[in-house]
Amino acid sequence: MAQPNSVKVLEICQIGPPPNSVPTTSLPLTFFDIPWLLCRPMQRLFFYELPYPTNHFKQTILPILKHTLSLTFQQFFPLASNLICPPQPLKPHILYTDGDSALLTITECMGVFDHIIANYPRDARDLHPFVPQLNPARVLPDNTRVVPLVSLQLTVFPNSGICIGLTFCHVAADGRAFHHFMKSWASICRKIIMGDSLDCIDNDSNSTLLPFHNRDVVKDPNGLEPNFLEEWWNWASTWKEDTRLINDVLADKVRATFVLGQAHIKRLKHRITSQCVDKELEPLHVSTFVVTCALIWVYLIKSQDSRVSKFSDIDNDELYSYNFVADCRNRLEFPIPSTYFGNCLAICFVSLKRCELVGENGIFSAVKAIGNKVRELESGALEGAEKWLLDWKEISELGHLVTVAGSPRLGVYETDFGWGRPKKSEVVQIDVSGAISLAECGDEDGAIEVGLALSRENMDNFNAIFQHDLNLL
Repeated sequence: MAQPNSVKVLEICQIGPPPNSVPTTSLPLTFFDIPWLLCRPMQRLFFYELPYPTNHFKQTILPILKHTLSLTFQQFFPLASNLICPPQPLKPHILYTDGDSALLTITECMGVFDHIIANYPRDARDLHPFVPQLNPARVLPDNTRVVPLVSLQLTVFPNSGICIGLTFCHVAADGRAFHHFMKSWASICRKIIMGDSLDCIDNDSNSTLLPFHNRDVVKDPNGLEPNFLEEWWNWASTWKEDTRLINDVLADKVRATFVLGQAHIKRLKHRITSQCVDKELEPLHVSTFVVTCALIWVYLIKSQDSRVSKFSDIDNDELYSYNFVADCRNRLEFPIPSTYFGNCLAICFVSLKRCELVGENGIFSAVKAIGNKVRELESGALEGAEKWLLDWKEISELGHLVTVAGSPRLGVYETDFGWGRPKKSEVVQIDVSGAISLAECGDEDGAIEVGLALSRENMDNFNAIFQHDLNLL
């Protein structure tokens, strides 16, 4: 029997830049890109209300999406390229040659659209039929691996909506660069749907500014690249792909979206600031990002308590860690254009004892730790960068690490193809990675959406803590 959200494949094709529009181009990986070589592919879904039957979508909307995607790839050609990984000691790089393209799959789903985009807990497997699969890597006779960097899937829900799904390799682009691509595609599509000229560029809109591809702007004053390459080669020699079936991995998981409202965020900031005054401390960095991360980190640990205590004693002195990334485009001594296309992220870790996080002042302690790390970035974004990969390996192996995908600053809900803002956007790789996702709220200015994928028991615990504590703010 077919699953409720199973899809019917209508078409499979390849989309790339218009022929002869992009010259053969090789882009070296910078030290910002190399740490992401072993990262799981990113998976992002955009859901839009579109009350048209499948035939209308295929005949009217699909041709526009294909045409505008091709035009967008002309400027964002690295995503239509391949990652070339030659044997050591040759360096990996991104290579575009004329005719390179991305896999595009068109599907139809008869599932209930409103259920699929809901915030309440649903089976974590529900979204995976809408996630495209990357074309498999090829291995050349000299053992060079050729890895596609992006694939797309368009799923139509007859008379309800559509889903635009993308899977891409993080080594090609960070979140800011990826969403620049998405907003540019949306902008071109919207202009055609509205009957506007594509020559009419609104220079005040970042989505229509051209991407900057010159990797020479990234300097390496600390000599990080050779060290990162050596660590990657060491890891790659022992790397084993996860071959488990997704249904087995997610059998007991549910995913949900929690909204932290603007009023709650303001009250939480006020409470933290008041504690600083009461303790006669210097003011903390209490941005929306920091207080949201602190709150969710503490609640996640508390939600695991009942499950952990069933099997072992809890060690209150054990270290728990939190990982996030920070855009470095405006934090370096050398200038990086805001439209730089690639990776430009600092990798940040903070660690606290469990007793500090679940105690009476747990959220305050988490805000202090995360806020101090953010503040340190302003004086030296690359401070300690030589340990990024070693720290990641060491901390992740301890098993008490929470990571963040996405950011409220990416403007996910500004991605309008001509049918209005997305009704929902989801980061799907968190189902397997265990990370949390953050985005601005699509329904309330100043609010934050938090995406989680947890076991059913932990999700129930988290929801109870979240609802109870928010009522006390």
